[in-house]
Amino acid sequence: MAKVRVLVADDSTTVRKRIVEVLCADPGIEVVGEAEDGKRAIELCQNLRPDVITLDMVMPVMTGVAATEYIMAFCPTPILIVSASTHRGELFKTYDALAAGAVDVLEKPSGDGFTEAWGEEVRAAVKLVSRIKVITHPRGRLREWGQLPVAPAPSPALPEPSARLQLGRRSGHRLVAIGASTGGPGALVEVLREIPADFPLPILLVIHIGRAFAGAFADWLDSQSALRVAYARDGEALPRVGQGRVLLAPPDQHLELQGSRLRLTRGPERFSCRPSVDVLFESVAREVGAEAVACLLTGMGRDGASGLLDIRRAGGVTLAQDEATSVVFGMPGEAVRLNAATRVLPLEQFAEALIALASARAGGGR
Repeated sequence: MAKVRVLVADDSTTVRKRIVEVLCADPGIEVVGEAEDGKRAIELCQNLRPDVITLDMVMPVMTGVAATEYIMAFCPTPILIVSASTHRGELFKTYDALAAGAVDVLEKPSGDGFTEAWGEEVRAAVKLVSRIKVITHPRGRLREWGQLPVAPAPSPALPEPSARLQLGRRSGHRLVAIGASTGGPGALVEVLREIPADFPLPILLVIHIGRAFAGAFADWLDSQSALRVAYARDGEALPRVGQGRVLLAPPDQHLELQGSRLRLTRGPERFSCRPSVDVLFESVAREVGAEAVACLLTGMGRDGASGLLDIRRAGGVTLAQDEATSVVFGMPGEAVRLNAATRVLPLEQFAEALIALASARAGGGR
């Protein structure tokens, strides 16, 4: 079996050597290069074509965000962010890199934190990330990169008029529930940026992201969207139709709808996940049923698929992201296998679909 070829990028020589040492302890992993800054990471990526890049965020010459944007636009490679950034501004950079196409993020230890347990975690993460077939992200192509050629971003395909009409026939929607995992930050930003500030339906959101990096995610998403985004609070009322906003499950807490209120719980993990998309979707099916619109976006595993089926069986509209635009087709793919999705859409059509559904709700009234 071929070894997983890894490029390690970190500006600290000491840390970089430790990461190399940890990775080389696995005979199935080969470190093919080391980079001390983002510019060098790009050069080595182009020359060596590694299977995975471990990338720090705070580096000289070119940051991890800029390097991610360029790599994912011009030489797409699975990127595992390995960062110790925990301050709000630095966390925003991590989210920017995830939105630009980095696959996952792992907390980088400090001092004596390079334990065997951490070594096992990073080796497992590298092997997992290496199996992901990443897609080109045009975001980096929109920047000026000296004399490098810039290719135009593809125009998004719109649904056929008949498809829009079919979506628009439904009325009586009360809320939107969205679940996402690997590749989720970029997918959510693409959807939310196209939804106007007067979108009338509240949006309940669960995304899988490491607890160490989740603290400022709602604030970052709020900065990317015309809709207001915040972490949900236990016991708060579900916003009424006409008060559209995004409420996000906090780290390590399930988000559920109970009656007309939101509840945060520390119940058992589902598929090793807390918060769990299934927990949210099941509660939405129970409490709202046919008045729900649910979306299952890119993600590894199968969390959310059975909950999406519950919503479909209750009469709600269920949308799953298609394979071509998913970073990982695990969660939406499982939903498709279960016949849980009423429609399977490319990512660029989700915002239009949600706007059409919300407009139908406003027109249908109750």
